Amino acid sequence: MLFQIIQLVGAVLILGAFAAQQSKRLESETVVYQLLNCLGGFCLCTAAVAEVQYGFILLEGAWTILSAAGLVRVMRGA
Repeated sequence: MLFQIIQLVGAVLILGAFAAQQSKRLESETVVYQLLNCLGGFCLCTAAVAEVQYGFILLEGAWTILSAAGLVRVMRGA
C-alpha cells in the first residue's frame, strides 16, 4: 500500500509539471518544473526498485538523473 501511494505521488508530480508546462503556466527551464520532475521520477523509481520492475527502474532512474541534471543547469543559470 505504501508503494502505491508513493507511485501516485510521483505520477501526480510529473503529470502536474507536464500539464502546467503544456498549458503555458510553467516554463520548462525553471527550478519548479525540474524539481517536480526530479522528485516525481525519484518516487516512481523508488517504488519500481521495491517491486523489482527493471524496465521502470531504467525509465524512472533515467528520468530522475536527467531531471536532476536539468535542475543543476537551471540553478546555475539563475
